[in-house]
Amino acid sequence: MSAQPVGGGPVDHPRVPKTIGGISNALRGSRRAQFFAELLEAQQGPELDGVLTAWWGRAMLDTDPDRDRVRAAAEAGTLPTTSMEEVLRRRQERGVR
Repeated sequence: MSAQPVGGGPVDHPRVPKTIGGISNALRGSRRAQFFAELLEAQQGPELDGVLTAWWGRAMLDTDPDRDRVRAAAEAGTLPTTSMEEVLRRRQERGVR
């Protein structure tokens, strides 16, 4: 078993480029304005990197083709879940730390 991106294409070509333009183009509605507000206040360096990383994650979620289906399942209580203990057990079985 190998890790593959879910609906995002190859790892070196994510669905949303991790750039200011890529992130802003992917965000829905007022989230784009929130992104720019945080971006304009961030200091160059780790703070700016943190803003880009956080908003890139949100942009990836906004562009997930299964977003609406997953949200509906979560709201209906039908989204499959796994406990952390189960995740750790599976990882241990595969020899992953």
